[in-house]
Amino acid sequence: QQAGGRPSIYHAVVVIFLEFFAWGLLTTPMLTVLHETFSHHTFLMNGLIQGVKGFLSFLSAPLVGALSDAWGRRSFLLLTVFFTCAPIPLMRINPWWYFAMISVSGIFSVTFSVIFAYVADVTQEHERITAYGLVSATFAASLVTSPAIGAYLSASYGDNLVVLVATLVAVVDICFILLAVPESLPEKMRSASWGASISWEKADPFASLKKVRKDSTILPICITVFLSYLPEAGQYSSFFLYLRQIIGFGSASIAGFIAVVGILSIVVQTVFLSILMKSIGNKNTVLLGLGFQILQLVWYGFGSQSWMMWAAGVVAAMSSITFPAISALVSRNAESDQQGVVQGIITGIRGLCNGLGPALYGFIFFLFHVELNEVPPDQISEKKAMQDPGDEKAIVPGPPFLVGACIVILAFLVALFIPEHRMRSQQSTRKHSNSISGTLNNNLEQSSEEDIEPLLQDSSV
Repeated sequence: QQAGGRPSIYHAVVVIFLEFFAWGLLTTPMLTVLHETFSHHTFLMNGLIQGVKGFLSFLSAPLVGALSDAWGRRSFLLLTVFFTCAPIPLMRINPWWYFAMISVSGIFSVTFSVIFAYVADVTQEHERITAYGLVSATFAASLVTSPAIGAYLSASYGDNLVVLVATLVAVVDICFILLAVPESLPEKMRSASWGASISWEKADPFASLKKVRKDSTILPICITVFLSYLPEAGQYSSFFLYLRQIIGFGSASIAGFIAVVGILSIVVQTVFLSILMKSIGNKNTVLLGLGFQILQLVWYGFGSQSWMMWAAGVVAAMSSITFPAISALVSRNAESDQQGVVQGIITGIRGLCNGLGPALYGFIFFLFHVELNEVPPDQISEKKAMQDPGDEKAIVPGPPFLVGACIVILAFLVALFIPEHRMRSQQSTRKHSNSISGTLNNNLEQSSEEDIEPLLQDSSV
């Protein structure tokens, strides 16, 4: 028996919660350190840092997954969590090293890939959708609670305490993996020598992208994922900085915004998503989610007042149904032995967007000369936003959001061509042909036993 007993999904849930809880605590201090370190071209530098991290994650995720298939999950969970959380204490020690480590840590910032493999090891196939939903909900819950706690600690005791608490949470996560998380991959499936059973084709991040061109059904789905998640990834990288410096949100308002939108997203994905899927179908649910995303991005782009951001946040929560609906569309229509391949392709494309999206948004902010002059105190910032929110603002306060809306419109047009029932019809045809061949084989075996010529005996041939 291993130290942590039998491996279970709850081990994966705790690891994910602690890791992202630690980073969520740093939401407020990170905004301050980012502007203090890069007082000029803040959005551009933020986009480049997050872009390098995301692109390195895209390159390394398949390799880390292949190595975990050969060596086991536990050691790679430890490796990914350690390197993902390594930059945290450097925030107050040396900001330059902090941002450099964030970029380089992208090589190992692929905890989700190993976690999903861990979950697949400990669950049956019919349990995995529920298990993945539990992991995703845990991830959302950690990000809903931690920014508010971090903002409170920062306002009451300063950023140093927040960084210390986040570091301690990361250390607890690492100790939990060392002491309590058992290995999920059976020993007979592990490799004794390095690289002996690694499928290097699977470790190639561009191999899956090459396969997409050959499948007329997966191609529009993947293009839709790329065009819809590219603006979303860019938005995640810069939105909280945008709220504080351009719109005038304080730390408490940002924490509240994250909590409200996060809670609404969880409700939408757990309640409304199933209702919509049953009533209007998978494809129409995807189109509806893309429509909400377009509206949300346009609202963010033209919005210049606090209430506009809150209203757009509600629309953003509704747009969160897009990716689960796409995953369900693939899961329902793809063959059982192709689930991992197709979902892996979509995950890889999202990883690529995590690299390109932040760089795109940072560059557009730079092109439109949206710069930060100073970091206003929370109270002054909120009062200024309430009293005179529209003065000295451009006609389009957030140009990257409007560019993102145009990109999602293209995703909407591509999604119209997703053949919702085509894959299913192909499967039914394939299953029908398989059943015919199976029947023929059975007839052939029976007739050979009776020493009768099958072509004369079986008229169905």
